[in-house]
Amino acid sequence: MARLAVRLTPRGGADAIDRVDPDGTVHARVSAPPAGSRANAALVRLLAGALRVPPSSIDIVSGARGRNKVVEISGLGEPEVRARLAAKVSRAAEPS
Repeated sequence: MARLAVRLTPRGGADAIDRVDPDGTVHARVSAPPAGSRANAALVRLLAGALRVPPSSIDIVSGARGRNKVVEISGLGEPEVRARLAAKVSRAAEPS
């Protein structure tokens, strides 16, 4: 099981993981508004796709009502999560 610190920007345009800070904080944005937990649901879908795990493997354990969150991913260890996120962020940064 792995835990991630996430800084989420709702209504941020396209859903994307922008970067991972050296301290491990993931900066993500989603197009969904924060109302009705829609931004949280979009974040779970975004992380599930990036990490190649089912959305049911991802839980927001802290910060559900704020921008700073702690997310728990079951089924993967922290090294694997970091590697998959790093690959996702570096591919997104490559020019088309």
